[in-house]
Amino acid sequence: MSSSRVWRVGADIDTDVLAPGAYMKHGIDVIAQHCLQAVRPDFATGVQTGDVLAAGANFGIGSSREQAAGALRHLGVAAVIAPSFSGLFFRNAFNLGLLLLTCPHAAELQEGERVQLLLPPDGPCVRTANGQSLDCAPIPGFLMDMVQAGGLLALLKQRNRSAPHGG
Repeated sequence: MSSSRVWRVGADIDTDVLAPGAYMKHGIDVIAQHCLQAVRPDFATGVQTGDVLAAGANFGIGSSREQAAGALRHLGVAAVIAPSFSGLFFRNAFNLGLLLLTCPHAAELQEGERVQLLLPPDGPCVRTANGQSLDCAPIPGFLMDMVQAGGLLALLKQRNRSAPHGG
């Protein structure tokens, strides 16, 4: 089971911090280069595929721009772990295949710590470096299907390919 490095941010991270408005005219590759630069200037250049973002409450508040979740996916973030998420961000994230773990104890995760993500049937929970398990809210199966497929569009294409075709 692989481990993920934790990047910490505070509460009330809004979509303009995740996908700054000044870069919205560009593609996701440019937008992602500026993800979280207002609060973590080192994030976009330092994050590695499989890392996780641990945040405070109300992650993803603000506008409905799906590029906020898209930038995190583009950078390879494996999951965002927070006590609560904006409803619009929550749906956009799963639609794009980004795993969100609603965890009341997300604040216990330390910057740079290595954690393991345990997903159903084992969880969901986050196992810390010292072996502590932080329970997360259950994730409905249809949302996990989206994450595992790489997003809603990928899931629909996958299902379309495997559906029997009549004549």
